[in-house]
Amino acid sequence: MDEGGTATAAIDRLLPERLRRLQQLTGVPVVFGGTTRRSPHGDRLVIGRSSGTHGDALRGLVVSPGLGLGGSVLQQGVPRRVDDYATTTTITHTYDRIVVEQERITSVFAVPVVLDGTVRAVLYGAVRDSRPIGDRTLRTAAVVAGQLGRDVTAPSPEPPAASAALDELAAVIRETADPALRARLLRIQRGLGGPAPRGTGLLAPRELDALRLVAVGASNLEIAARLGLSPETVKAYLRSAMRRLGVHNRTAAVHAARVAGVL
Repeated sequence: MDEGGTATAAIDRLLPERLRRLQQLTGVPVVFGGTTRRSPHGDRLVIGRSSGTHGDALRGLVVSPGLGLGGSVLQQGVPRRVDDYATTTTITHTYDRIVVEQERITSVFAVPVVLDGTVRAVLYGAVRDSRPIGDRTLRTAAVVAGQLGRDVTAPSPEPPAASAALDELAAVIRETADPALRARLLRIQRGLGGPAPRGTGLLAPRELDALRLVAVGASNLEIAARLGLSPETVKAYLRSAMRRLGVHNRTAAVHAARVAGVL
Protein backbone atom coordinates (compact mmCIF):
# COMPACT_ATOMS: atom_id res chain seq x y z
CA MET A 1 0.00 0.00 0.00
CA ASP A 2 1.35 3.44 -0.93
CA GLU A 3 1.73 6.26 1.57
CA GLY A 4 -1.55 7.88 0.48
CA GLY A 5 -3.39 4.58 0.85
CA THR A 6 -1.90 4.07 4.30
CA ALA A 7 -3.08 7.51 5.39
CA THR A 8 -6.56 6.88 3.99
CA ALA A 9 -6.83 3.58 5.86
CA ALA A 10 -5.73 5.25 9.10
CA ILE A 11 -8.27 8.06 8.71
CA ASP A 12 -11.04 5.56 7.91
CA ARG A 13 -10.22 3.72 11.12
CA LEU A 14 -10.29 6.87 13.27
CA LEU A 15 -13.19 8.61 11.54
CA PRO A 16 -16.14 7.20 13.57
CA GLU A 17 -14.62 8.29 16.89
CA ARG A 18 -13.60 11.71 15.55
CA LEU A 19 -17.07 12.38 14.18
CA ARG A 20 -18.54 11.55 17.59
CA ARG A 21 -16.06 13.98 19.13
CA LEU A 22 -16.99 16.63 16.58
CA GLN A 23 -20.67 16.17 17.39
CA GLN A 24 -20.03 16.41 21.14
CA LEU A 25 -17.80 19.49 21.00
CA THR A 26 -19.84 21.54 18.52
CA GLY A 27 -23.31 20.43 19.55
CA VAL A 28 -24.52 20.00 15.96
CA PRO A 29 -27.02 17.14 15.50
CA VAL A 30 -25.69 15.89 12.16
CA VAL A 31 -22.11 14.93 11.34
CA PHE A 32 -20.66 13.02 8.42
CA GLY A 33 -17.39 12.66 6.57
CA GLY A 34 -15.20 10.62 4.34
CA THR A 35 -11.82 10.20 2.72
CA THR A 36 -10.50 11.01 -0.73
CA ARG A 37 -9.93 8.50 -3.50
CA ARG A 38 -7.79 9.02 -6.56
CA SER A 39 -9.43 9.00 -9.98
CA PRO A 40 -8.36 9.93 -13.53
CA HIS A 41 -10.18 13.24 -13.04
CA GLY A 42 -8.55 14.14 -9.71
CA ASP A 43 -9.15 13.22 -6.10
CA ARG A 44 -12.78 12.68 -5.17
CA LEU A 45 -14.34 12.56 -1.72
CA VAL A 46 -16.33 9.48 -0.72
CA ILE A 47 -18.68 9.97 2.26
CA GLY A 48 -18.31 6.85 4.39
CA ARG A 49 -19.54 7.72 7.90
CA SER A 50 -22.46 9.64 9.31
CA SER A 51 -24.37 10.23 12.53
CA GLY A 52 -27.72 11.92 13.09
CA THR A 53 -28.85 11.54 9.48
CA HIS A 54 -32.41 10.59 8.47
CA GLY A 55 -31.21 7.74 6.28
CA ASP A 56 -28.21 6.29 4.44
CA ALA A 57 -28.34 8.45 1.30
CA LEU A 58 -25.17 10.33 2.24
CA ARG A 59 -23.13 7.19 2.72
CA GLY A 60 -21.24 6.29 -0.40
CA LEU A 61 -21.90 9.69 -1.97
CA VAL A 62 -19.01 10.68 -4.26
CA VAL A 63 -18.18 14.39 -4.16
CA SER A 64 -16.17 15.86 -7.02
CA PRO A 65 -13.79 18.83 -6.64
CA GLY A 66 -15.58 22.17 -6.91
CA LEU A 67 -19.09 20.73 -6.53
CA GLY A 68 -21.19 21.49 -3.46
CA LEU A 69 -19.72 22.69 -0.16
CA GLY A 70 -17.49 19.65 0.30
CA GLY A 71 -16.24 19.86 -3.26
CA SER A 72 -15.16 23.46 -2.75
CA VAL A 73 -13.32 22.48 0.45
CA LEU A 74 -11.71 19.58 -1.42
CA GLN A 75 -10.58 21.98 -4.13
CA GLN A 76 -9.48 24.89 -1.92
CA GLY A 77 -8.21 23.02 1.16
CA VAL A 78 -9.76 25.46 3.67
CA PRO A 79 -12.78 25.26 6.05
CA ARG A 80 -16.08 26.65 4.74
CA ARG A 81 -19.65 27.11 5.98
CA VAL A 82 -23.02 28.16 4.59
CA ASP A 83 -25.98 29.25 6.69
CA ASP A 84 -28.71 28.43 4.17
CA TYR A 85 -27.59 25.59 1.95
CA ALA A 86 -30.69 25.63 -0.24
CA THR A 87 -30.43 29.27 -1.31
CA THR A 88 -26.73 30.14 -1.12
CA THR A 89 -25.09 31.28 -4.33
CA THR A 90 -21.52 30.52 -3.16
CA ILE A 91 -21.64 26.80 -3.99
CA THR A 92 -23.13 24.58 -6.66
CA HIS A 93 -26.35 22.73 -5.86
CA THR A 94 -25.31 19.37 -7.27
CA TYR A 95 -26.26 17.46 -4.13
CA ASP A 96 -29.45 19.31 -3.10
CA ARG A 97 -31.65 16.25 -3.59
CA ILE A 98 -29.89 14.49 -0.72
CA VAL A 99 -28.73 17.41 1.44
CA VAL A 100 -31.85 19.59 1.25
CA GLU A 101 -34.76 17.37 0.19
CA GLN A 102 -33.90 14.17 2.09
CA GLU A 103 -31.82 15.36 5.03
CA ARG A 104 -33.52 18.78 5.46
CA ILE A 105 -30.16 20.36 6.25
CA THR A 106 -29.96 24.15 6.51
CA SER A 107 -26.65 25.42 7.94
CA VAL A 108 -23.59 23.24 7.31
CA PHE A 109 -19.81 23.44 7.63
CA ALA A 110 -17.03 21.38 6.13
CA VAL A 111 -13.38 21.21 7.21
CA PRO A 112 -10.50 19.45 5.46
CA VAL A 113 -7.98 17.00 6.88
CA VAL A 114 -4.78 18.02 5.11
CA LEU A 115 -1.65 15.86 4.96
CA ASP A 116 1.46 17.12 3.17
CA GLY A 117 -0.57 19.77 1.37
CA THR A 118 -3.19 17.34 0.10
CA VAL A 119 -6.78 17.04 1.34
CA ARG A 120 -7.19 13.45 2.53
CA ALA A 121 -10.61 13.76 4.17
CA VAL A 122 -13.43 16.20 4.87
CA LEU A 123 -15.53 16.40 8.06
CA TYR A 124 -19.00 17.96 8.00
CA GLY A 125 -21.41 19.21 10.65
CA ALA A 126 -24.94 20.46 10.06
CA VAL A 127 -28.21 21.61 11.62
CA ARG A 128 -31.82 21.50 10.43
CA ASP A 129 -33.08 24.77 11.91
CA SER A 130 -32.36 28.48 11.56
CA ARG A 131 -29.21 28.48 13.69
CA PRO A 132 -26.13 29.79 11.87
CA ILE A 133 -22.73 28.16 12.13
CA GLY A 134 -20.68 30.36 14.44
CA ASP A 135 -16.98 31.16 14.33
CA ARG A 136 -16.28 29.11 17.44
CA THR A 137 -18.01 26.06 15.97
CA LEU A 138 -15.96 26.30 12.78
CA ARG A 139 -12.75 26.85 14.74
CA THR A 140 -13.45 23.84 16.97
CA ALA A 141 -14.17 21.67 13.93
CA ALA A 142 -10.87 22.75 12.38
CA VAL A 143 -9.07 21.73 15.58
CA VAL A 144 -10.68 18.26 15.45
CA ALA A 145 -9.68 17.87 11.79
CA GLY A 146 -6.15 19.11 12.47
CA GLN A 147 -5.71 16.71 15.35
CA LEU A 148 -6.90 13.84 13.16
CA GLY A 149 -4.23 14.74 10.62
CA ARG A 150 -1.55 14.89 13.31
CA ASP A 151 -2.61 11.55 14.76
CA VAL A 152 -2.39 9.92 11.35
CA THR A 153 1.12 11.25 10.74
CA ALA A 154 2.41 10.72 14.30
CA PRO A 155 5.84 9.08 14.34
CA SER A 156 6.17 5.44 15.22
CA PRO A 157 6.98 4.61 18.83
CA GLU A 158 10.61 5.14 19.64
CA PRO A 159 12.94 2.12 19.87
CA PRO A 160 12.98 0.34 23.25
CA ALA A 161 16.54 1.44 23.99
CA ALA A 162 15.69 5.13 23.54
CA SER A 163 12.53 4.72 25.60
CA ALA A 164 14.44 3.01 28.40
CA ALA A 165 17.05 5.80 28.40
CA LEU A 166 14.35 8.46 28.68
CA ASP A 167 12.71 6.54 31.52
CA GLU A 168 16.04 6.42 33.35
CA LEU A 169 16.57 10.14 32.79
CA ALA A 170 13.09 10.86 34.18
CA ALA A 171 13.96 8.84 37.29
CA VAL A 172 17.17 10.83 37.75
CA ILE A 173 15.20 14.09 37.46
CA ARG A 174 12.74 12.96 40.15
CA GLU A 175 15.60 12.10 42.50
CA THR A 176 17.57 15.33 41.92
CA ALA A 177 17.23 17.82 44.77
CA ASP A 178 19.39 20.59 43.25
CA PRO A 179 16.92 22.95 41.48
CA ALA A 180 19.47 24.27 38.97
CA LEU A 181 20.62 20.78 37.98
CA ARG A 182 17.02 19.58 37.84
CA ALA A 183 16.07 22.42 35.48
CA ARG A 184 19.06 21.62 33.27
CA LEU A 185 18.11 17.93 33.12
CA LEU A 186 14.53 18.85 32.27
CA ARG A 187 15.74 20.91 29.31
CA ILE A 188 17.82 17.98 28.12
CA GLN A 189 14.86 15.64 28.49
CA ARG A 190 12.58 17.89 26.47
CA GLY A 191 15.27 18.31 23.82
CA LEU A 192 15.39 14.53 23.43
CA GLY A 193 11.64 14.41 22.93
CA GLY A 194 10.84 12.97 26.33
CA PRO A 195 7.62 13.71 28.22
CA ALA A 196 7.44 15.94 31.24
CA PRO A 197 8.28 13.90 34.34
CA ARG A 198 5.34 12.11 35.90
CA GLY A 199 4.89 11.29 39.51
CA THR A 200 6.20 14.63 40.75
CA GLY A 201 3.21 14.81 43.09
CA LEU A 202 2.50 18.39 42.04
CA LEU A 203 0.21 18.00 39.04
CA ALA A 204 -1.66 15.07 37.53
CA PRO A 205 -0.77 14.08 33.94
CA ARG A 206 -4.01 15.45 32.45
CA GLU A 207 -3.59 18.71 34.38
CA LEU A 208 -0.17 19.09 32.78
CA ASP A 209 -1.56 18.26 29.34
CA ALA A 210 -4.23 20.95 29.70
CA LEU A 211 -1.74 23.55 30.94
CA ARG A 212 0.60 22.88 28.00
CA LEU A 213 -2.22 23.78 25.63
CA VAL A 214 -3.17 26.82 27.70
CA ALA A 215 0.44 27.94 27.34
CA VAL A 216 0.09 28.07 23.54
CA GLY A 217 -3.19 30.00 23.69
CA ALA A 218 -5.74 27.21 23.29
CA SER A 219 -9.31 27.77 24.48
CA ASN A 220 -11.11 25.20 26.64
CA LEU A 221 -12.99 23.93 23.56
CA GLU A 222 -9.75 23.55 21.63
CA ILE A 223 -8.11 21.76 24.58
CA ALA A 224 -11.10 19.42 24.79
CA ALA A 225 -10.82 18.63 21.09
CA ARG A 226 -7.07 17.97 21.29
CA LEU A 227 -7.30 15.74 24.38
CA GLY A 228 -10.55 13.96 23.55
CA LEU A 229 -12.30 15.30 26.67
CA SER A 230 -15.48 17.25 27.33
CA PRO A 231 -15.14 21.01 27.97
CA GLU A 232 -16.46 20.47 31.50
CA THR A 233 -13.69 17.95 32.22
CA VAL A 234 -11.09 20.38 30.91
CA LYS A 235 -12.42 23.08 33.24
CA ALA A 236 -12.22 20.64 36.15
CA TYR A 237 -8.58 19.78 35.37
CA LEU A 238 -7.64 23.46 35.12
CA ARG A 239 -9.40 24.32 38.39
CA SER A 240 -7.58 21.46 40.09
CA ALA A 241 -4.23 22.58 38.66
CA MET A 242 -4.80 26.16 39.84
CA ARG A 243 -5.70 24.92 43.30
CA ARG A 244 -2.57 22.73 43.52
CA LEU A 245 -0.40 25.60 42.32
CA GLY A 246 -2.02 28.16 44.62
CA VAL A 247 -3.09 30.55 41.86
CA HIS A 248 -6.41 31.90 40.61
CA ASN A 249 -6.21 32.04 36.81
CA ARG A 250 -4.92 30.06 33.81
CA THR A 251 -2.02 32.37 32.99
CA ALA A 252 -0.72 32.30 36.55
CA ALA A 253 -1.02 28.50 36.58
CA VAL A 254 1.17 28.21 33.48
CA HIS A 255 3.78 30.50 35.02
CA ALA A 256 3.73 28.65 38.36
CA ALA A 257 4.08 25.27 36.64
CA ARG A 258 7.09 26.53 34.69
CA VAL A 259 8.71 27.89 37.84
CA ALA A 260 8.11 24.54 39.54
CA GLY A 261 9.88 22.78 36.64
CA VAL A 262 6.98 20.58 35.63
CA LEU A 263 5.95 22.42 32.45
